[in-house]
Amino acid sequence: MLVIRLSRTGKSAQPSYRLIVSEKSKDPWGKYLEILGHYYPKKEAKLVDLNEERLKYWLGKGAKLSETVNNILVNQGVVNTPKVRMVKISKRRAAKAAESKKGAEAAAKAAAPKAETPVETKA
Repeated sequence: MLVIRLSRTGKSAQPSYRLIVSEKSKDPWGKYLEILGHYYPKKEAKLVDLNEERLKYWLGKGAKLSETVNNILVNQGVVNTPKVRMVKISKRRAAKAAESKKGAEAAAKAAAPKAETPVETKA
């Protein structure tokens, strides 16, 4: 399966990335089929140089986008897919978070002061 992903280049503390097409099982720093563009995240506008014609060609051939590349291309307006959530929460962690949230709500209800009854005024 072909994938379009980032391959890091550049100096330390000055990263730059190549958008490459390669086999999914291959190393991102190894052999690739084609360079589709460059991504410079440290520039003020997060510069993206991209060959859109070749990108569309590879997507037509069935290449998949990595999560990061998908989100970059959505920001650039090149693809119309929704952004992909990068952090995946496990079922166990989600259940633990829901349990702690319920416990916090119960504690807040118990600690809330009871509403006072209004005092009648003499008229």
